[in-house]
Amino acid sequence: MLVRHSLAKCNLLFSPGKSPIFSSLSSLKFCKTSVSAARAEDDTVNSYHPSNLEDTVSQILAYLKRVHPKTIVESCYSRDLFSSLSISQVDQIIEKLGVEKSELVVVFFNLLRNDYGFCHSRPSVFVVSHVLAERKRMKELRTVLMQMVEQEGSGSAQSLCELLWNCFRGCESTNLVWDMLAFTYSRSEMVHDALYVIAKMKDFDMLPTIPTYNSLLYNMRHTDQVWSIYYEIKSIGSSQSDYTNSILVDGLCRQSRLEDALSVFQENERGDEFMPSVVLFNTLMTGFCKLGFLDTAKSFFCTMLKYGLLPDSYSYNILIHGLCMAGYMEEALGFTNDMERDGVGPDVVTYNIIAKGYHLLGLMSGAWETIRKMLSKGINPDSITYTMLVCGYCQTGNIKEAFKLQEEMLSKGFQLNTVSYGVLISSLCKIGQVSEALRLLYEMESIGLKPDIVTYSILIHGFCRTGEVQRAIQLYKEMSLKKIIPNSYAQSAILLGLCNKGMISEARTYFDSLTEREFPVDIILFNIMINKYAKLGCIGEAIQLYTRIFEKGISPSIVTFNSLIYGFCRIRKLEEAKRWLYHIEAHGMLPSVVTYTTLMNAYSVEENIDSMIELLLEMKIKGVEPSHITYTVLIKGLSKRLRLQECIQLLDHMYVSGISPDQITYNTLIQCFCKAQNLSKAFQLHDEMSLHNLQPTPVTYNVLINGLCVYGDLKDADRLLNILQERK
Repeated sequence: MLVRHSLAKCNLLFSPGKSPIFSSLSSLKFCKTSVSAARAEDDTVNSYHPSNLEDTVSQILAYLKRVHPKTIVESCYSRDLFSSLSISQVDQIIEKLGVEKSELVVVFFNLLRNDYGFCHSRPSVFVVSHVLAERKRMKELRTVLMQMVEQEGSGSAQSLCELLWNCFRGCESTNLVWDMLAFTYSRSEMVHDALYVIAKMKDFDMLPTIPTYNSLLYNMRHTDQVWSIYYEIKSIGSSQSDYTNSILVDGLCRQSRLEDALSVFQENERGDEFMPSVVLFNTLMTGFCKLGFLDTAKSFFCTMLKYGLLPDSYSYNILIHGLCMAGYMEEALGFTNDMERDGVGPDVVTYNIIAKGYHLLGLMSGAWETIRKMLSKGINPDSITYTMLVCGYCQTGNIKEAFKLQEEMLSKGFQLNTVSYGVLISSLCKIGQVSEALRLLYEMESIGLKPDIVTYSILIHGFCRTGEVQRAIQLYKEMSLKKIIPNSYAQSAILLGLCNKGMISEARTYFDSLTEREFPVDIILFNIMINKYAKLGCIGEAIQLYTRIFEKGISPSIVTFNSLIYGFCRIRKLEEAKRWLYHIEAHGMLPSVVTYTTLMNAYSVEENIDSMIELLLEMKIKGVEPSHITYTVLIKGLSKRLRLQECIQLLDHMYVSGISPDQITYNTLIQCFCKAQNLSKAFQLHDEMSLHNLQPTPVTYNVLINGLCVYGDLKDADRLLNILQERK
């Protein structure tokens, strides 16, 4: 036993005038309030009396050696005796017990720490650590060092290593203590400290164990350093575990380096002692499934069987999940049947995966059938099951069923999570029930859930859509008071709401308050204001904001240019509007279908058919596909010149091109033929709408009745009106 020799060196290191690193034995502190600061001060090197110190230490040592450990723990005398101990006294007692009565040193150490709140000094911790290491009590050793590492914190490895080397290098169990120190640093995610300890171990010809390397490998698996750790394991000749390979493969898969992961597997497979585990194959299957390589994942499943390994439920669930995410439901169900055949019963995770697969395909009936099958097998749904079903019903617009499920969850003791509440709130906002959605927000908070920026933004946007801008602003302020930083989605919702309410002055004030800060500004905010100014015909203000975009270092978007072009078209400066097409291209963008359609509509108002056709040809040259709105604008322009045959040709061309006209397209054509006094063709177009599953609108019938009144027979007009009234 070399503990006495080690502690003697510690005493020298901690005496006055020695190394500044160990100049004070002050790492032991009384943590409980019953010990006063005055007592701690009295225990300094300058004030304690050696005779009293030695008497107390001798008395306690005699007592500890005389009684049974159980008596020490339970005795009131022990409590009275130990409660007044100082740092120096505890260090001396642990030093002597470590040599003379090592079985008691751990009892004494734990008693002071657990019952009296002592924070032991570093040397005392290392004395006890070596005793535990000698007795191979590794779990207790790990606990003791873990507590010290967490107390010391990041960056403490250097001083601890110096203490270990200077005071304990002669102890037989010191290798184990060094290794466990590196392990505990790694498990505490203090990776740099763990690497420092390992580097020192190698300097002192000590080898870390595979569990320590594995822990470090696990923490580094997201980085390129995973390779250096792995090669270091191989270089020292230690017998790496299958867990080592699994960690490396998992890290490579997480970095999407599938070829490297496969190479590691194949390299190990060529080895004579290679015996893979289910964990390794599961890791490989997970990595390949996540990136959509399902065939490769299935081949690993087959290879596992060739090695005589039996897949577990996790193995099956990996493949089933991959297949469901890819939409291969039949094959996924086939694997579920294989599970039952092979005696690996599907669990709640399996059924949740299948149900989610149906949910992603919008097949809620299939999801419900899966849940019913799960219930018939005596497997109860969990919170994930309910959350998925709630989300599914919300996404298909069935809000009532979603709320029924919420009630069922609560009745069975489950609680909705943030995701479920978020989906319900979003669904209510979509159908205009924003006040009910706000009630859910406050319900979330009442049960301890914290709404995030997304939830608040959805509600703010919902209030703005329904015109309740003041309530949106109030909610925005509430969010800010809770230290939730608003995002551009919430800010743009309020700005748009103010603009839509016609509160331009307030909108501009709010816009300026956002854009004059030093924070990054989103182009969306500029686009909203520029668009509103353009619609009002205030093109000067719009251009002024366009200039500020560049001052802020932001790039304009195609929406910016479309708004400006619309603004110039609105005030009938068409040549100026057309020049902005070149500005778009100068910024490396292409005009969009909205750009061209906006200009065409302006030329249509001016009855400038040639310029419209010219723009249509330019669209085709630049590969911009016309929309049904583009064709409707063209038809409107041609109809003003009564070029009816060309209008019909455009309608036919739309169907040939796979573009479906809407009611506005047909209404434009019907009005055109009514004005041309061709009422039979107008009614033919009305009938054609029904053939294409387009429901005629009130505008359609108003145009037809007006045409009959002006150009046809008033009796026919009256008859059509009566038919419509009877339908109503």
